[in-house]
Amino acid sequence: MADQLAGLADDRALLGRTSTAERVSDILRSRIADGYFPPGTRLSEDSIGGALSVSRNTLREAFRLLTHERLLVHELNRGVFVRVLTVEDVEDIYRTRRLVECAVVRGLAEPPYALRQLDTAVVEGQRAAAENDWKAVGTANIHFHGGLVALAHSARTDELMRSVFAELRLAFHLVDDPERLHEPYLQRNRQILRALEAGDRAGAERLLAVYLDDSLDRVVDAYRRRVGADGPSPG
Repeated sequence: MADQLAGLADDRALLGRTSTAERVSDILRSRIADGYFPPGTRLSEDSIGGALSVSRNTLREAFRLLTHERLLVHELNRGVFVRVLTVEDVEDIYRTRRLVECAVVRGLAEPPYALRQLDTAVVEGQRAAAENDWKAVGTANIHFHGGLVALAHSARTDELMRSVFAELRLAFHLVDDPERLHEPYLQRNRQILRALEAGDRAGAERLLAVYLDDSLDRVVDAYRRRVGADGPSPG
């Protein structure tokens, strides 16, 4: 046991590096989700490392983590880029969403449910729409669906879907008309929330399933038009 503990003590330095890399990846993930680094952007190690005052090794580890989450792609002799999703990627994201989100709603216990996060997201979306901030409406929409997933009280499911939602934002950033994409779902989010408030799990699941199918059609249609116009990009 003493030898094992000594070995663990030797690994203490790794904890600092890992936690720093994870914090850097959190920052970059948020910036990517917010569109600060749009899809196809090449990420400069020197510039980002200098801005965050982190070492090249730490930054590369953060890049590795985000590549594992499918947010970045490394191209040999070219560098690291924010990933550009294919239509097949978008379809797979929605397939995953349907499997997970509908299963969460279907598997809910007896009401009442902890719906504060959903209610807050609905209000957030309404406020953003009133200010004509459709990017913020998209963010509120992601928060709503994150709140749905959180009803499962599963840290693993939350972590899985955090990556899925981050990938989804990559597709949102390629949509030319975010109002057309997001506006219809303000009302649909309210409908799902009201169904859950009434304890109607089956009704909420039906609304959610149709919602996701319609959203997929809208995103794919907008995505095909944008990518087709711009041509292929890195990733």
